[in-house]
Amino acid sequence: MAKTTVTHITDDIDGSKDATEVAFSFAGVDYVIDLGKKNAAAMEKALRPYIDHATKVPARTSASSRRKSPRSDASRRDLTKVREWAREQGIEVSDRGRVSASVIEQYEAAN
Repeated sequence: MAKTTVTHITDDIDGSKDATEVAFSFAGVDYVIDLGKKNAAAMEKALRPYIDHATKVPARTSASSRRKSPRSDASRRDLTKVREWAREQGIEVSDRGRVSASVIEQYEAAN
């Protein structure tokens, strides 16, 4: 037996059908909203004066690509080495769990 699943994207503002996803950033926060043609046009019209006077940032250096969450930094860093270094410096750190941002900053400055 075959099944067909249909997904209808509706406008987040008024519930109209055939909406598309619109991504935007404001004050360093990325947002996504589903908008139909009418509300997408209204959003563009409202933003047009600001867009016309703004400087476009290339995609590879945009604010969202420059931001790094502390969690992603920690996942790429070998926290065992950070803890060992901290202990050698006389800094108290736990064997498990979170390493404070100040300890990580000191480690990075020293290495």
